[in-house]
Formats: sequence, C-alpha cells, structure tokens
Amino acid sequence: MTGIVTKLTVSLSLILGLVATAVARPGLPQSKQEALDRYLEQVSTAKPVVLYTAHNRGNMQLAIANNGTFGTYGQDIPDPFTGERIPSCVYPKNSDHVYLWVGAFWIGAVVNRDTLVSVGTEDFYVTQELWPDPPPFGGFEYKSIDANSQFFDPDAYSEQDIFCTYTDTVTDPSLVSSDPLTAIPHRPLGIQVDQRSMAWSYEYADDFILFDYQLRNISRERLSKVYMGIWVDGDVWHTSRNGPEGWNDDIVGFLRDFPAPEGCGFRDTVNIAYTADNDGDPDGSSWDYRSPRGVVGARVVRTPSDSLSYSYNWWIINYSDPSRDFGPRLLSTPNDPYFDFGTGRLGTPEGDVNKYYVLSHREFDYDLITTAVNHEDDGYRPPPPNAEEYARGYDTRYILSFGPFTIDPGQTLPISFAWVAGEYLHRQPQDFEDLFDPDNPERFYEALDFSNLALNSRWASWVYDNPGRDTDDDGYAGKFRVCAYDSLIDRIDTITSGGGTIIDTIYRYTNADTAYYEGDGVPDFEGAGPPPAPRIRVIPENGKLTIRWNGYRSETTRDVFLGEIDFEGYRVYVALDDRRTSFSLLQSYDREDYNRYRYGTLPSGRDGWVLEEVPFTLDSLRILFADPDFEPLVYSEARPFYWDGEYYYFTRQDFNQSDLTSPDGIRKVYPDALPLDPDSSSWPDDEVVLEYGTPLPKYYEYEYTLDNLLPTIPYYVAVTAFDFGSPASGLPALETNPTNNMILEYPQTPADTVEKYGLDAYVYPNPYIGDGEYARIGFENRDRSRAPERARLIHFANLPRVCTISIYSLDGDLIRRIEHDYPSGGPESQHETWDLITRNTQAVVSGIYYWVVESADRTQMGKLVIVK
Repeated sequence: MTGIVTKLTVSLSLILGLVATAVARPGLPQSKQEALDRYLEQVSTAKPVVLYTAHNRGNMQLAIANNGTFGTYGQDIPDPFTGERIPSCVYPKNSDHVYLWVGAFWIGAVVNRDTLVSVGTEDFYVTQELWPDPPPFGGFEYKSIDANSQFFDPDAYSEQDIFCTYTDTVTDPSLVSSDPLTAIPHRPLGIQVDQRSMAWSYEYADDFILFDYQLRNISRERLSKVYMGIWVDGDVWHTSRNGPEGWNDDIVGFLRDFPAPEGCGFRDTVNIAYTADNDGDPDGSSWDYRSPRGVVGARVVRTPSDSLSYSYNWWIINYSDPSRDFGPRLLSTPNDPYFDFGTGRLGTPEGDVNKYYVLSHREFDYDLITTAVNHEDDGYRPPPPNAEEYARGYDTRYILSFGPFTIDPGQTLPISFAWVAGEYLHRQPQDFEDLFDPDNPERFYEALDFSNLALNSRWASWVYDNPGRDTDDDGYAGKFRVCAYDSLIDRIDTITSGGGTIIDTIYRYTNADTAYYEGDGVPDFEGAGPPPAPRIRVIPENGKLTIRWNGYRSETTRDVFLGEIDFEGYRVYVALDDRRTSFSLLQSYDREDYNRYRYGTLPSGRDGWVLEEVPFTLDSLRILFADPDFEPLVYSEARPFYWDGEYYYFTRQDFNQSDLTSPDGIRKVYPDALPLDPDSSSWPDDEVVLEYGTPLPKYYEYEYTLDNLLPTIPYYVAVTAFDFGSPASGLPALETNPTNNMILEYPQTPADTVEKYGLDAYVYPNPYIGDGEYARIGFENRDRSRAPERARLIHFANLPRVCTISIYSLDGDLIRRIEHDYPSGGPESQHETWDLITRNTQAVVSGIYYWVVESADRTQMGKLVIVK
C-alpha cells in the first residue's frame, strides 16, 4: 500500500486578505472532485504507510484505515479477505449502496495556554495529523470468536476484531500541514490511540460496527478541557451514480429518541447523528436496485464520564465561494457571544482554533430539512439566502462531539462509538416529491421510518453493555422499566414535611412486565450468537454440485451465555448473486427435540404457559417420565400432561427433520462412524478426515447434492448452523449468515478430471450476440451493478488448474491475456471469464477472434465470434 503525503503552505498575508474579502484561499481545492483528485495525486510511497482493510462480516461492509479514518473518499479498495472491491461503506452487504465518503476521529485540548486539535482528515482532505508507525509496524491485527476462522482467538470480542494503533506525533511537514490560519506547523497533543473495531453477523447485530478507542497521553503535558468528535462526510449513492448527482442531495439530522418496542409509552434513548439520501433515489414512481432507501449514522456508547456534554454540528462546505458556506449558528448572547471563524465561512471550521470551537461549543443543530424554517425562537440565526436549496439535500458534513475531560501524562481513557445502519427510511417512492415543503417539512419528516435505525441503535448499545447482566458482580445489573397493567393500593402513607401534609399512595402491581433497557455500565462487547458455521467444500460435476462440510466445531462449541452446547441444525442455501436476500433455502436438518411448557407464573405476575428450559430429546423425556413409549406431541395447551403436581405441554423445536439417510437430503458421508473422545490426541487416523488441513472426526462429515443445474452459470451455495435460542432470556433461535461461508462455483467438470483425461477447453456463448439479452435472463450482470458494456462475459470451461488464456485478432494482434492460476484447485479452478475488454481497457468490436489456452502439458486453440 502507499502512504499519504499532504503539504499546505499559507502565508499570514493571504489569511488576512481572506478575512477581509471572504474569497477562497489560494491553494485550496475549488470543488469536491478537485479535492479528491488532489488527495489521490498526493498518495506516494512515503513512510509511514496508510493501510486499508474492511469489515465484511455482517450486513454492512466498511473500509477502515490505520490513521483514524474510516471510508475511502468514495474510492474502491480491495477487501483483503475476499479480493472484491469495497467503496467506503456498503449497506446492505453487496447491494452497491454506498453511505459514506469518509469519516474521521477528531480530538482537541488545551495544553498549557495553547489550543490544539489533531484530526484524521477534514473537509479539504489536506490535513491528516494521525499516523501509524512506519513499517514493519503500524499494520492491522485480526482476532475472531469464530472457531473456524484463521484468526480465532479466545480473547476476541466479536466475529471480526480489527486492531490498529496511531498517534498524532508526526511533525514532518511533508506529511502534516501547517495550520491554515496561522501558518504554524502542526503541534501534536501527544496522544496514542489503540483502536479496536468489531463486527458480528448475528441477525440482531449485523447492522452495526462498534469502535473502541483507548486514548493515551504519551506526552509530558496534561491535556485539559479535552473534547473528542466523530466527523462524518456521509454521501449516499449507488455505485452507478458516483458523482455530484450522488453527493449533492443528502440529508443529515439527529434522532434523540424513539418509541420503545415494548410499548407502554416508553421511549428509547437513541442519540444518533445520521445521513441519508433525501428521497431514496426512486426510478420514477417505483424503487429499483439503485435506490438507497436506508440511513447510516454514529452513536456514542461510552465516554470517560457520564457527566460530559454533547454537541452536534453540521455544515455545508462551498469550496469556491466561502460566502455560500453554511452551518447553523446560535445568535450572540451576553453569556455566549458569537464566534467569528475569521474566514468568511459560517460552517466549515478551518484551523485548530475553529475546530476546537466546534468540538467544544454546546450546540445541537436543527435537522437539515428544516433549514428554511426560522429557528430564531430557539436561539439560532435566521435562515440563509439559499435555505430552500439546502433543505432539499446537499453535500453535508457533521460532527458528534463530547467533553470536557482531562488526560494526565501516561493516563489512558476509553471511548466507544457505534456506526449503525437501518433499512427502509424511505417508505414510498414519491414521498419527497409529494410531501416535502421547505417551509413546512414536518409532513415529509413524519413519512420517514426511523424504526429500523432505532432498533439497531438499541442493539448496538446492548451488545456494548448487556442489559440485566451484572458484569462486575456488584449487585447492580442496570436500569429496568416496569409496565403495569393492573395494580392495587398497598398502603397510604401520611408524611408531614415543612408544615404541610403529603399523602403518598403506594401501589402494588398485580399484573406487570419488567424489562431491563440499560446495562450496568461495565462494557461487555458481547452478544448471544449461533454455533459457528462449518467451512464448506464444493465438488463440481457437469450439472451438479455436491456441498460437503464437517460439523465438529458447529456441534461441540458451547454458547457463551448458556454455558452449554446449543447446536440445533444446518440449513443449505443457494443463490444467483451474493446478496443475502437472494439466498433460497434448499434443505434443512435439525435434531429431534421438544420444548416443554409449564403452566405457572409469568414475569408479569399473571398465570400462563412458561418456557424455562432448553429443548429435550425424545429419549431424555422418556427417561424423565419413566415411559419408553412417551409421545410428547400428544399433549397440547388444550390437553396438557399432568406430572408431579405440574401441567405441561410440548412443541417441536424447529421442524425435527432429523433423517440423515435420504439421498435427496442432507446425509452423513460416513454413516457408520462413531463419536470420538474430545481429546484429539487420541483420534485414530482412520476415523478422521482432513478439513482444510485439520484432522476432524468422520462422524461429523455431511454432504448435500444440488442436481439438474445449468452448467453454464455459477451458483452461490452456503451452509448455515443454527441453535435453539435461550428460553430463559426470551432470545429466539439464532442462525449464521449464509454470506459468511458462501462459495461461488460452476456445475462443470472439475479441473482435476480435465487434466486426468485431457479434456478439451471450450468457449461459450459462441457466437456472443450483443443484443442477446444475456443480462435479462441472468447470464451476466445479475446484480445490475455495472454498465452494460462493462458487464459482458465470455466463458472458458474445461480448463486445467494453471494456464494462460490469450485472445488474438485475425491479424495476430494480442487483444487480451488472462492468467488462470489455481494450483491447488478449488472453486472455479476449471473456469474463467473474459469481460470483452481489451488490454488497453477498450471494449472490443464485432469480429472473429482466436483464443489460445496454454498449459504445461498442451496448447489448445479455437475461434470465437462477437456480434455487437
């Protein structure tokens, strides 16, 4: 990877001239595109090196860097785990809906008498003051709670922990710019940030990523009046619309609370700053695949103290005309006089002093869509001249900040925030067109649906700190609510105070529900999860795919909350593209077990049927009731089973589809194999199979065959594992995400068979017809994420594992060369595609072409025809 070099030199005379004339300072970019282009031009091999990696475990794909930023300035980066390219922040996963340009960590403090600020990046993308150590240090470290992961570590918190460290101590002027207002070189605060970001794939936890910062003062000076902030330039677009049409129509706001799902008039504290597209980009009067209808935002979940103040500020940058730069500003008061940035700008803070003011000034801005509404009664300045234009959506930034606190030399303080997404903010395609009125935006606002964002924000705070869990064993498990349905007067107390009499009525609830909604204040970074999904292997044949897996880890891993093995079964899925919503269930297996309901007292105090225990196997029930012929499903709510003074009834847990002998279902590969001792050192060689190089018992080896498939198209296949939930806590059964172990494969003759029998390579479709409607029938561009000319595919099949494919014109000119390199075999080792793009990145023209496949054993040649 490459380093980022930024250099900015501004004279004091230019700064003074800026204050007088409010003209953009020379040397600064004049548009967002120019700022981006300049940033990319400045990338070099300078040390230290800024590296990127990506969270891809859950329903959100997020690029993060090792310099206090997340997102990629709208550019694509290769996912280090999958090789696929990720643009900043994609939600839902693989949807090509992007919700972020770049976000960054900001911190400011007073050191002696100086006000200093260090940032990961800022509005002009020319100030980067947080840097990793030079190589070989400064990279990423990975850990995972997934027993099947190559990064498995018992000290991990999530399925994908990513660690990095950076500081603000770099002073090389080729890497850190001078203050744009004073021309003073960067003065470090002397901080080191140990960052840990975490992602999960569980259904309730796959729409957020948690960031935990351990902030250490490595200087010799006390940092006073410290404020921190999460700065976000959040643009929303589909990858086919990466440009001003995607940048300039977004809305920002702050959601303080939302009705709690439990009802009873309770409201959850949400406190999330968000970005969304103004209308979801409908295609006329309907939604299509390019419509980003969701919303993404930042929520602080931990600060060093509960008594800190929070601020939320947003602004619209105008690169070329500072007078059109805008952000809500409070009116001047005797106790809070107006602060002039001294740059002619109302919104964008330049320089340490202005950045610190925005970080520390106690202000909560109104939502962007209300910009044209007069907020003077709330203490704000009147709307700007372009208020109606801004209110309809614009290229906007925000910062969510908090403080103050003090960090002494050597002291470390913890900070945590959640990056949260929610689906379906926009409900109807024409809501914005029909309902939005800049002077009265309430009708449109009321049509927005924040329920999914609020729910995911709640889960983010709950995973950070589990409600009802006394983590430090001090007797306090968090805050709870009581929703009372019926009550009786228990007593009436008469209290005399200050010469008066107070009648205090004490009620006793006879019918109420109690629910914890906050934890005990001690971080958990943990949530209930399903068993680990198995690693799968796919064996291709012509028109057939056999999926094989070993379930040893899935079936023997204990749940961290239950303390016991809660494996229930497997499900097999298939899809034609890699989006989670595209997967269809083919087959399932689950153990034969039963839930036992007891008639007793519910938590609300009412009588009813209670599920308190984990499922029972049929054998365990027959032993418990001393009846070898006991059939649990004979008993129902209407006809319960009476035993030992209690009434019970039974239901299946899942489908109880436990047959593993059918050739059309999930089946045991070694039906005669027996379970082995947990001590792996005692496993006989003839009772184990190699699972990606690791010996595992044959007893857990399964397979499933998909037959009657079209050999010309690839299929995504996956196997999930699921549990039976947690009856005591009311948590439903959990299942792994099929996108986490999916494999793409063609149902074609495998490469080892091709090599063994010397089978001939072939090309399809041949001829390739440009108007053959291949995309419409799902033959290419299935997710419709690429322009038609860049989505065309010609396929090469019956390939050896390693070969070189060359395409020539009739004149012998090399058109394209493709290296097919799968020395170990595996998925797609027998197949390759050509996108009809030349080696000069131009689309090919109609004509006849030669193709040549060269391998170690032979050279094959053929013709192909392209008709466009």
